[in-house]
Amino acid sequence: MRDADVVIVGAGAAGLSLAFRLCAPAAGDRELRVLLVDAPHGPLTPPERTWCYWEAPGGVFDSALTASWERLRVHGPDGAATEGRPAPLRYKMLRSRDFEAFVGARLAVRSGAVRATAAVESVRDAAGGAEVRGRDEAGRPVVFRARWAFDSRPPGVRLPPARTTLQQHFRGWFVRTGRPAFDPATADLMDFRTPQPAHGLSFGYVLPLSERTALVEYTEFSRRILHTAAYERALRRYTAQVLRLDDFRVTAVEQGVIPMTDGRFPRRAGRSVFRIGTAGGATRASTGYTFAAVQRQSAHLAAALLAGRHPLPPPAHTAWHRAMDAVLLRALDRGRVDGAEFFTGLFRAVPMERLLRFLDGRSRLWEDVTIGLHTPVLPMLRTAAELPLLPRTGHGAVNRPRHTSPKTGGEPAMTLPHEGPSSTGCAPRERA
Repeated sequence: MRDADVVIVGAGAAGLSLAFRLCAPAAGDRELRVLLVDAPHGPLTPPERTWCYWEAPGGVFDSALTASWERLRVHGPDGAATEGRPAPLRYKMLRSRDFEAFVGARLAVRSGAVRATAAVESVRDAAGGAEVRGRDEAGRPVVFRARWAFDSRPPGVRLPPARTTLQQHFRGWFVRTGRPAFDPATADLMDFRTPQPAHGLSFGYVLPLSERTALVEYTEFSRRILHTAAYERALRRYTAQVLRLDDFRVTAVEQGVIPMTDGRFPRRAGRSVFRIGTAGGATRASTGYTFAAVQRQSAHLAAALLAGRHPLPPPAHTAWHRAMDAVLLRALDRGRVDGAEFFTGLFRAVPMERLLRFLDGRSRLWEDVTIGLHTPVLPMLRTAAELPLLPRTGHGAVNRPRHTSPKTGGEPAMTLPHEGPSSTGCAPRERA
């Protein structure tokens, strides 16, 4: 006997988004029994995360947002700022705890929605559908059965074979200053006034929550991630020398790694088992943005399931956009383009609303062509020509530094006085 029509493994962005949409059927749709399986509290519990995306006001999750911004700004390596209003789009920030509470409230009023806790060990086909096996919080074996299973667990340290794999890695401070220091209406999307590594690129990222509070992050796109101490040095330098914050407190910290790869993530793991979210290829390889693609993917799947159709997840990004991402990744990895100048040039030359749609994979072909003309054409063409000849080799790995791990917002607050000029200390040689 099945426990549900649909079992969703993992209560991150992808799992919660699919559960939410399955519990909001339109008139005439059938209601499904939905089982959402989340990891027990402990080592498998992910730290709190921040998801950012752009869309017009009035989105379905607007009531759960931490903040949104109508103006965006990019600083080039020379310090010159490019600022714009990408109307009708706004840049939106959603914290994982608020998203989970928002979706949880929807699930709580649906009799057909059930949540369970288990450390999942396998998701596979079984007679009549799919089977999820794991252990509950007491360590006892549990089995869940459903017609369809959607696995949103991250791909782990092994990535699919690829021609190019970089890491977008970052550490961010939630800061509170002693005096007004931020413009709450303007977000700094990329600030390249950071020392650029010999391989890849780096930038600062500032999301003001009020005149005195903000999320300030240091991000790199590179092959290897750093130790926590190196991120801390980079953040101290950025806040002191670039932002010129004279005194502030760090009230919470976040740190993470996002794979940037042209590897092909399989969307299907069996007749009745599918992968969603990052594990199903939702992350945009050239930027690391995932949340908007997850919403498109979950909306498609929910519509198919509620209508009784086969629910194969659609590609999160078109073949054309994946090909462009592959070219950019390779050009960055080989040093054929200067990453800081590349992104700065795009924001200076392309209308911001059009560029954001491009970065989100929603632009049209003629727009992509015009945007491409504002890039270093010859290095990009050379890279595009060689890609078909390159094999997809090995399995990329999400590198993790020794003796450190991602931190949650539960760290003790720190008070930092103004510090003078200092080196970032980053090893020679990415948020979104």
